[in-house]
Amino acid sequence: MVFDAAAKHRSFTKAAEALNMHQPAVSSAIKNLEEALGVILFVRGHRSVELTTAGNRLYTDVSKALGDVEESVMAVRQMGQDDHVTLNSSTAFSHYWMMPRVVKLHEKHPDIDLRLQNSDREPNLDMENISLGIRLGDGKWPDCHSAKLADEVIMPVANPRVFTAAKNLKSIPNLMNERLIHLEEPIRERPTWSHWFAHHGIKDRVFVSGMRLNDYALVLQAAISGEGFAFGWEHIVRDMVRSGTLLAKHEWGWRTGNGIFLVWSKNKPLVKQAVQVRDWIISVSDYPDAPHFT
Repeated sequence: MVFDAAAKHRSFTKAAEALNMHQPAVSSAIKNLEEALGVILFVRGHRSVELTTAGNRLYTDVSKALGDVEESVMAVRQMGQDDHVTLNSSTAFSHYWMMPRVVKLHEKHPDIDLRLQNSDREPNLDMENISLGIRLGDGKWPDCHSAKLADEVIMPVANPRVFTAAKNLKSIPNLMNERLIHLEEPIRERPTWSHWFAHHGIKDRVFVSGMRLNDYALVLQAAISGEGFAFGWEHIVRDMVRSGTLLAKHEWGWRTGNGIFLVWSKNKPLVKQAVQVRDWIISVSDYPDAPHFT
């Protein structure tokens, strides 16, 4: 800090004033630093000092590092304030479910500062100061309230060209002859094609071929690009199916018994803005008649 102030002000006296120190203490600190580094950092003048080549190099790196620290401190401090709403979810939910609707949210609540946070896990809402989260499961989490947004329904989806080129999709077993895109998330447990076929009575099948990706947003991009058939979580792919970007075999949908839930902490009340976002998300979901929460 002493070196940064001296370099910034080009004066040990002004640096001392800025740091509420005595000028000799600043001079001594700079001298000790130069001795420790084995280089001269300043050319001393009568009323000012100038950085040497070594001093300029050090100042460039130090000022950048201090700037990064200041930004980090501000970001962490911001996390503890209640002037924004954080929604944690998967990349696919943020991109394909939330983003197409966020304009309508801001039309209704223009002053809300909504921040979409993506992760490959379900974080602790209290420890990470997260307002709201999206989770897949049975709706029972001991530390969270929850409201169902949709049932979990999984069906095959693909680019229209892939559907047209498929040899015979009159029966589910024939789908095994097509290229399948696999989701292999490293942390979250998600159903696989083996689970989907087993639900339809085709068991003990291991699929070794096909593209394998660790993020569902990438899986959908691969399907849109024509790489094969992908899992279509209905609540995520609905808009793409309606627009014709993807085609789906609705009649082969698998209702797993789980649901997609909006969650928030039981341990502390939501601020007004978070309540507004929560109630709005529920209102535009598949379950708009869900009870009002306080």
